Amino acid sequence: MIGYIILGLIILIILGLIYYYNKFIKLKNQVDESWSGIDVQLKRRYDLIPNLVETVKGYAKHEKETLENVIKARNMAKNATNVEEKAQAENMLTGALKTIFALAENYPDLKANENFLNLQNTLNEIEDNIQNARRYYNAVVRDYNILCESFPSVIIANMFNFKKCEFFEIEEKEKENVKVSFS
Repeated sequence: MIGYIILGLIILIILGLIYYYNKFIKLKNQVDESWSGIDVQLKRRYDLIPNLVETVKGYAKHEKETLENVIKARNMAKNATNVEEKAQAENMLTGALKTIFALAENYPDLKANENFLNLQNTLNEIEDNIQNARRYYNAVVRDYNILCESFPSVIIANMFNFKKCEFFEIEEKEKENVKVSFS
């Protein structure tokens, strides 16, 4: 009878060991997978930022170039000394003004500005996705760490060298407002 009790306890211990080991493996894989989710969102953000910067640069460049062309054409027309020069300068000025009017008529908000807004919206969406991925990661890490520290799973954690994971937290300096300047 005592043999059956001892055998039952050994089987129970082995089943407990298997259960907790598999639970550790499952949570460890979830930690890795959830970190991958953060990594994917960060890569999306990293890929979007150059597009955002280039759109802003392109918009400013486009506006600057158009205005410079208008001013250049105006100065040429004003300083023209003969009819041929005057006609050529006025044609340039008319073309430059048409460009501004076409932009204003066809794109009231300016197409480049809409692209900027779209990129800004995409960036906001990515930031939300990063925040959600961080929350999921931290929740999985919490569960994993609880398992690493709780009894009886702490015994299995120590036996098989399962170590606590770090939470994804932002540093104090990252909590400050970001200063953005397009000048």
